[in-house]
Amino acid sequence: MDIRDPKSVDAGIRRIVDRFGKIDIVVNNAGISGVIPVDFPDTAAWLDVIQTNVIGTYYVTHSAVPHMPDGGRIIMISSVLGKFGVPGYTAYCASKTGLIGFTRALALELAPRKITVNAICPGWTDTEMARAGMRDIAESEGITVEEFKKQAMSRVPLGEMVQPGEVANLVAFLAAETGSKITAQAISICGGSTQA
Repeated sequence: MDIRDPKSVDAGIRRIVDRFGKIDIVVNNAGISGVIPVDFPDTAAWLDVIQTNVIGTYYVTHSAVPHMPDGGRIIMISSVLGKFGVPGYTAYCASKTGLIGFTRALALELAPRKITVNAICPGWTDTEMARAGMRDIAESEGITVEEFKKQAMSRVPLGEMVQPGEVANLVAFLAAETGSKITAQAISICGGSTQA
C-alpha cells in the first residue's frame, strides 16, 4: 500500500483483516529521508517527508486500530533524530519528533484497551537509507564517505553502527509478552549516541 494515500491504506488494511480476521501488531516502519535545507526552493521534498513519515503513519494506525484486539501492540520506528537535530534534516527531525509525540499521546489513549504504543529510536543503522544519508552529508561537507563515517562513529560511544537485526530484535521484544508493561516510551538503540 502507499501509506501517503488513505484509500490505499484502507484497502491494504482491509486485505489483511479479510485474510487474518484481526491485526495484533502494527509496526510503522515506512519512512523517507534526505538532506533538504530549510531554504531549498522546492518545498515538495520537505512536505513529502512529513507526508510519508507522520501522516502516512497516522493513516496506517487510524485504519488498523479498529481491528486490533485488546492487548495489541503498536510500534513506531522513529530515530535518535527525533531527540536531537542535524543541519539540513529539518523535515526528517521534525517527522521523527512528531512520531515520538504521537506515540506518547496514543499510548494514553489506548491504555484502557491494554494496547501498548512505543517508539524505537535507532541511531546510525547499517541500511541503504543510512548509507545514502552518509553520502549526502559527506558531499555537502566536501569530504569522503569514509571520512564522514569515521567522524560519525567517533560520536557513538560504542563506536559501531546498529545492525538491522538488532532493531528487529527490539521490535520482537516489544511485540511479545515481554513488552506487555512497556508503553509510551521512546527507546533509543544507538550505541550511546543519545542518553535521553
